[in-house]
Amino acid sequence: MSKPDELLEDVATLVESGLSNQMSLTVVTGGTVITGRLAPERVWRQRVSEVLNDSDRLREFSAVFDTAPRIAENPTHLHFHVARILQGTVGIPETGGMYRVAIADVSAWTVGDFSYSDH
Repeated sequence: MSKPDELLEDVATLVESGLSNQMSLTVVTGGTVITGRLAPERVWRQRVSEVLNDSDRLREFSAVFDTAPRIAENPTHLHFHVARILQGTVGIPETGGMYRVAIADVSAWTVGDFSYSDH
């Protein structure tokens, strides 16, 4: 989007307020469909840091995410957790992933997550 969607920014602002991490959203970005729940950036960063810290090969990258996010007037990114990229009838990864999507790159969105079948 050349001009980010103000309604989507409002949703992101409410999520960033930390009142709830239960907002499910599906977005289209760069031709890819991502579906899942949104988290405040600070919670998302903490979880990514924990996952990296548990990895022998990636532990040194943990500190990059273990910092406070820069405070902006309006959020610039959506932070998905327990999310999947939809590919046909399959959700990747099966267990849910952590994705950061620039609001300006979202070309379409809807409230709720899409179900999929991995059979």
